Amino acid sequence: MSLRPLKSGQIAGTFIIIITLAGLMAAMLGCAAEAPAPAPAVTTPAPEPTYPVATPKVRFKIATTTSLYDTGLWYYLEPLFEEKAKVELDIVYSGTGAALNQGRNGNVDAVIVHDPDQEKKFVDEGFGINRRAFAYNFFMMAGPAADPAGIKGLEPADAFKKIADGGRKDPNNIKFVSRGDSSGTHGAEQRLWANAGYTYATDIQKSGPWYIEAGQGMGPTLIMANEQNAYVLCDGSTFTSYRGKLALVLLVNKPSEATLNIYNAYAIDPAKVKTVKIKQANDFINWLISPEVQRLIGQYGVKEFGGPLFNPINDGGCTYPACPDLAENMIPIK
Repeated sequence: MSLRPLKSGQIAGTFIIIITLAGLMAAMLGCAAEAPAPAPAVTTPAPEPTYPVATPKVRFKIATTTSLYDTGLWYYLEPLFEEKAKVELDIVYSGTGAALNQGRNGNVDAVIVHDPDQEKKFVDEGFGINRRAFAYNFFMMAGPAADPAGIKGLEPADAFKKIADGGRKDPNNIKFVSRGDSSGTHGAEQRLWANAGYTYATDIQKSGPWYIEAGQGMGPTLIMANEQNAYVLCDGSTFTSYRGKLALVLLVNKPSEATLNIYNAYAIDPAKVKTVKIKQANDFINWLISPEVQRLIGQYGVKEFGGPLFNPINDGGCTYPACPDLAENMIPIK
């Protein structure tokens, strides 16, 4: 293919066309440079999510005996009351003496105890009000299966005499482990020593290596007695719940006025302790004596142990002089 040279007229025309196109392109670029940038889109931020604010639960505090803890009864009842009353329940576990001191010091709103003598003093001092009994059991005596003191089947006073006499003569083989903690069980023990003719402080306490003070709750005291191969006074509920851990056997089981063990609930009088949540305390006590909870107490332990660990106070079986008048006891506090 051969190329033909352009004529001068054609060259000029072509040049004019090129110049014109270049001018148009420059004008277009200039307009584009001068056009203002589009305004950014305005966006409305999404609102922050809101959550409902939960009303804080009232903290309600009680002090209670170790047997109710060691048997697991409070683990069973505590969440039920928290759900019903919409409170957060704080529980201090100790012997009766320490529990009553928690009430005196304003650390709790109610107490659960089981020592008639200490309770009377607490009421007389003006701290305990609105008493209601809600459960009971009996004290029993356990010991080694060999029974070196020979107490099996005896009345409690006679059994205590044989243990004291044998312990003094043969402290290596005959021992007694006491709660030694001013608890309700320790108080019952002292009353039983008195029934046997002894003065506790001078005749029994610190009378020799045969008498051992644990200074602990019922469960740990049973474990210590088991380790020492010793005799021990215990409430029947805790012994039953611990028997799978023990080589000790039940030797004295004599339900009577002397061995009766009643669990009482008291509100702390706000006239003595200004910070007491008296409404919650009264609601709690009323709940314990309600038919619903009395039924639950009567069922607790039946499946695992073949019988209830505690007797509900309304079962009609508490017929001793120290038992409350049910018609009065079961009246709700207003």
